[in-house]
Amino acid sequence: QVQLVESGGVAVQAGGSLRLSCAASGGTFSIYGMAWFRQAPGKERAFVASINWNGGFTDYTESVKGRFTISRDNAKNLVYLQMNSLKPEDTALYYCAADHRPFASVWPFSPGSWGQGTQVTVSS
Repeated sequence: QVQLVESGGVAVQAGGSLRLSCAASGGTFSIYGMAWFRQAPGKERAFVASINWNGGFTDYTESVKGRFTISRDNAKNLVYLQMNSLKPEDTALYYCAADHRPFASVWPFSPGSWGQGTQVTVSS
């Protein structure tokens, strides 16, 4: 199982941009799909975006399409979430996750490992 550590979460104003990073270790990162989830206060953890093992396919929840971009660098064992045009409703704890199935398709995503989360706060 890979270990995941997120970073990059900060407080920003609405309309701003932010890039989250997730560093993976302890496994063969390049064969697993990766995803970002988020959990807002009082709500369940929800899917944000996923990318397949080689970066060739991505998927997004409807509310972030056109604003967020997921990408990965298999040489550096990193996955990113570029977030643009941020809105207050994007405020949440953002988690990185690795699929537990090697070479799986981008959807449905089946989390096997989680990071500890990084907080994003968007003020109006």
